[in-house]
Amino acid sequence: MSKPIEILVGTTAGNTEFLASELELYLQGQGLKTEFHDYPKWDDLNLKASFLFCIATHGAGEYAESIAELMEHIEQLQPDLTHMHYALVAIGDSSYDTYCSAGIAANKLLQSLGAVSLSPMLKIDMMTALEPEAIALEWLKHIRWP
Repeated sequence: MSKPIEILVGTTAGNTEFLASELELYLQGQGLKTEFHDYPKWDDLNLKASFLFCIATHGAGEYAESIAELMEHIEQLQPDLTHMHYALVAIGDSSYDTYCSAGIAANKLLQSLGAVSLSPMLKIDMMTALEPEAIALEWLKHIRWP
């Protein structure tokens, strides 16, 4: 039996939250237990679970408000994440030079703390993606959750 999956969402306008909800429905349809966090807090997380991060870039390359506090906490705490398995979807707009920079920063931070990525990070360009949910679902289908 697979570990539960904590879905952590960083969104400003709600597009990333919608995408994450679609991914959650797919995972649940596969018989996986999920926990959805639209404003994730460190103390609310099941650190024995696997993690799916869905992170939009905001402003000049910052984390979206809903996940900024968590990521800042992780940066300050510097926890040992060698037990963590995760996958990450980065959402951005390629017309900006900060395209997907929040997701890239999160991926680097998690790996620097020992977390194990289950798949290469997926970048979705909201400037060109007509069906971002379909792109993310196709990527998600290939991940083997522990």
